[in-house]
Amino acid sequence: MVAIQALARGATGLTLALTCAAAAQQPSMPSPDARPLAARIGHTDPARYRQLAKVHEGAGTMAFAPLLGPDALSTNLIFVHRGVIAPHSGIGQHFHHQCEEMFVILDGEAQFTVDGRTTTLAGPAAVPDRMGHAHALYNASDRPVQWLNINVGQTKRYDNFDLNDSREGAPLDPVAQFAAVRFDRTRLKPDGAIRSRRLLGPEVFATPWAFVDHVLIPPGAALDGAAAPGISEMVYVMAGAGAAIVAGERAPLASGDALPVEVGARRTLRAAGDAPLELMVIGIARDPAAKAAYVATLPAR
Repeated sequence: MVAIQALARGATGLTLALTCAAAAQQPSMPSPDARPLAARIGHTDPARYRQLAKVHEGAGTMAFAPLLGPDALSTNLIFVHRGVIAPHSGIGQHFHHQCEEMFVILDGEAQFTVDGRTTTLAGPAAVPDRMGHAHALYNASDRPVQWLNINVGQTKRYDNFDLNDSREGAPLDPVAQFAAVRFDRTRLKPDGAIRSRRLLGPEVFATPWAFVDHVLIPPGAALDGAAAPGISEMVYVMAGAGAAIVAGERAPLASGDALPVEVGARRTLRAAGDAPLELMVIGIARDPAAKAAYVATLPAR
């Protein structure tokens, strides 16, 4: 996600931020199945964040670190980044031509831009940034904003093209002129004890990205089963705590964790304690054919 051009200027911390993109081009990555489940889960840790300035020629500074990289799944997840955007700072407007991403703010509010149109959204909210469409994010407030970014590609190769546009002082539309979703618990629909909602379906994405779901598991309950054939999952814990069992391996889950679930793996996600386990579940197909096969199983709207 970080501008490659800035690396040439020696911007501090950019080497780490580009690790995922560089690793995606290496043929000798370890198999995702080679590591124990507990070692494959990414944990939010502000102590690991690196400070960056002028991200994609954006304003001010932000700090972040990767939760998951391109080795996390056999599908084309390129990275999951977690961090914080400082006040009056952001990510400049840029394109991806072979991958797409989704900016998420977990609190506060921020100005999202897609193709030069800008709107203020209150968190928790997300905007999908489709392949070939310019996008940016700016925190115009006086407080830091907690931020998350997921990137999926046609392959595991990252690309970007910056527009040298920080979007500071951009004119604002009162209503978003692009797809945007909020993680609103009141809109979740019950399925037994669990409540969930599909926020974004496969038609939204041009890559093998298949869906974005919002799931709430009450204390003591569990989401059990497997993803659809040909689909892997990235599960981000938005709130609460619990445990995951994936392909027979067990590991604890806490707020800020990112759990990779390989294609074909059975998984159980159980809430623990007195609070529900709130999840964002990202589905990524093995390839376009697998995505098409998945779409064919969905009920007509």
